Amino acid sequence: MAARLLLLFLLLFQTLVVAAQGGGVRGRVVDIATKEALPGVSVLIAGTTVGTSSGNEGDFSITGLKPGTYKVVFSSIGYELPPRTVEIGEAIVDLGTVGLTQTSVMAGEVVVSASRRPEKLTEAPATIDLITAKQIDELPSFNVGELLARQKGVDYIRTGVLGTGINVRGFNSAFNPKNLQMNDARLSTLIATGLPLGPLTSVVKEDIERVEIILGPSAALYGPNAHNGLVNTISKDPRRSAGTTVALGLGNQSVFSGRFRHAQVLNSKLAFKVTGEYTRGEDFAYTDTVYYTNTAFKTTTPASPGVFHAGKEIDLDRTFKSLHGEAAVYYSLTDKADIIVSYGGNQSSFLAQTNAGRNQIKDWSVQYLHARYVSPRWFAQVYNTWSKTADTYAINQRTQNYLSFKDAGFSEEEARSRSYGEQWFGKTTTAGVALQRGAVFKDASRRLNGEVQYNNTFGVFNLVLGTQYQRDMAFSQHTYLFDRDGDIVINQIGLYTQGELTLPGHFKLIAAARADQHDRYGFNFIPKGGLVWSLNDQNLRLTYGQGIAAPTILNLDGYLFGGLLLGNGQGFTLSDGTVIDKLKVETIKTVEIGYKGKVTPKFLIDANAYYNRSQNFLSPAINIATLGRKVVKRGDTPMSQVVPGTPEAGAATVLTYANFGQVDTYGADFGFSYFLSSSLSLALNYSYFDFKLDYSDLKNDGNKDGKVQKEVDLPINTPNHKGSLALNYSGQKFFGSVFGRYVQAYDFYSGINVAAAANSTLNIKENARYGRTWNYGPLGGFTTVDVSAGYRVNSYLTASAQVVNLFDTKMREFVASPFIGRLYSAELKVMLPALGAK
Repeated sequence: MAARLLLLFLLLFQTLVVAAQGGGVRGRVVDIATKEALPGVSVLIAGTTVGTSSGNEGDFSITGLKPGTYKVVFSSIGYELPPRTVEIGEAIVDLGTVGLTQTSVMAGEVVVSASRRPEKLTEAPATIDLITAKQIDELPSFNVGELLARQKGVDYIRTGVLGTGINVRGFNSAFNPKNLQMNDARLSTLIATGLPLGPLTSVVKEDIERVEIILGPSAALYGPNAHNGLVNTISKDPRRSAGTTVALGLGNQSVFSGRFRHAQVLNSKLAFKVTGEYTRGEDFAYTDTVYYTNTAFKTTTPASPGVFHAGKEIDLDRTFKSLHGEAAVYYSLTDKADIIVSYGGNQSSFLAQTNAGRNQIKDWSVQYLHARYVSPRWFAQVYNTWSKTADTYAINQRTQNYLSFKDAGFSEEEARSRSYGEQWFGKTTTAGVALQRGAVFKDASRRLNGEVQYNNTFGVFNLVLGTQYQRDMAFSQHTYLFDRDGDIVINQIGLYTQGELTLPGHFKLIAAARADQHDRYGFNFIPKGGLVWSLNDQNLRLTYGQGIAAPTILNLDGYLFGGLLLGNGQGFTLSDGTVIDKLKVETIKTVEIGYKGKVTPKFLIDANAYYNRSQNFLSPAINIATLGRKVVKRGDTPMSQVVPGTPEAGAATVLTYANFGQVDTYGADFGFSYFLSSSLSLALNYSYFDFKLDYSDLKNDGNKDGKVQKEVDLPINTPNHKGSLALNYSGQKFFGSVFGRYVQAYDFYSGINVAAAANSTLNIKENARYGRTWNYGPLGGFTTVDVSAGYRVNSYLTASAQVVNLFDTKMREFVASPFIGRLYSAELKVMLPALGAK
């Protein structure tokens, strides 16, 4: 009913407003320094939602304006121009050639992620962090993820030389799919797990136009798993960035990176680009300790239920390497309508963190084929994604398997060979039994996506309407999924809409909604609303939004370690009749107030405060066979058929996922930027986060031990305080930065991973074993400084270098990860002009 009412509301406004008739403006925008045409510049009529973007030759035209005085606003990444005041009558006013000036100030930047259409950064109905092409170009590292550390409101973590990532507003884990990541409107996530591609992305640094990071729920427009936030990477248009770039980078930890990008305009209709990268290196030295309990050595006294054995990760390979790239063709059907076809691929090997220890990623490849139609009113796309690996394995499980065979007296060769699939339960080679405990992960999954979107402006009302379709086809050869009968096929379809009504007094009313139907977790309705006031690069907004974290295919149909861990897509029945319901979505409801604006021409403030209510958390893997009960059914299927070899009486141990709990969280983010000159700026960021939890409500008892403890039941896994300060210089020849970051110490619990301060209630000690992992103490608790500098030798050659963690501060940013030491890197970049350019 709510979905129907909102759609009726939007349709009502659409029918009440009529496109205005009358005059308009036209002209041509160019770079004032080079006199080159600037396609894709946003041209907006201030105080309205009427606008357009410049075509391939920089030309633009806006019609249908009633007679009156208007301000025409021009905005594009890296450019600025004061609004033009124009008197409009019945005819079209020709502004002639309009020159835009390059700038460092970002208040006038155009973003697309908040409303799925171009709009000024200071008018977007959301908190958005923006990483520009200029910032990326001046980063002396292959790893663009390092720039995420400089954004407000995000928990930036580094797991090694290669691994970087973010979380937004709490509830992080070592296996976190709650922040949606996209590249050019294409999902940049793994099919079965929903995890961000990270090192498996095919995007090359030199081809990134900008990265937009939305803080808070974005599910109304982007669907499931835009739960805590959205990271949208947008690549360069070859028609605006023709030429050839070659970059070589070196660093400690044996790092080498070679990259290239070539973009060329063939004629007025056709352009293309091609990119490539090869990067390798060696991660920081760190070998995790693996603990396991062999039932053959268990004692009979209740006070000492088992003897833990310890060993080091076997066959650990700290070398990382990645070969990837993309190719795209842009064809202009008309001056403002394009067809874009692109292909990309990546094959990588590296170490990855999970809730059950690290994975040794071996030659995992991800490929995509993507076709788009882009015009001012219509957007359509279809793309296919392939994921493939044959030799990836869980290091922790394989090491446990290996140790079990060695303890029983098996040879080194047999222990290693059998460790990929079995664990030995017994004292000797003859007195015992081998159980299936597969450590290898194979993957041959595919995903098909399609989308059609329409947007238009009807006087004072702007409408965005779209539909998306997704078909997941997951296949692991029964190594980590319940797919022994073939592909797991799941379909989902979503309808989304957003309406923006311009009100008197520079206000804008926003209403959005999404309706999703999923084969496995059913129907979900996701609303969003807001009121935005915007004037002269000032923005004040009040928004309400919902988000959902949908169970992944792994959550629903996991079959790990020989059936020790099972997905909960069907529910479970225990021997006493207790029913564990099948998974449903986790939800979040957020109220946020925010301000972004230029207080003075040189001083920019971006601040927000928010309050969240989260419900039905997706638990980590927990044992549901407790209090002497056994698991007798998964759905309607007896456990003896689910996991062959299970006794008819049921399984004594089943790890799975469940929904539980409710918690309220709240916080604030502040960003201050002051431009001392056009080349020199200061940036200060600070974030605060806290929560409220009802400890008397046993619905919050995630591990089912009869009491509520936030550490193990609802781990927040984020610091209360964090901040950064940066001094940035970007001149005609020199550029550089000094960046300092502070992260308060905080506890982190994720599956078997624990990084926490001593806690007598939980019997936790620092620098000691806790459960199946070693506790090095809390994460965070450090202040670091990074420095970088570069010099543009001429228009073709740039040299730069940086030091991350200048003072070699001993810091650990994530569980199952090394302490991060000092990192050096240097880069040489050659930029050649477009063929035929003067």
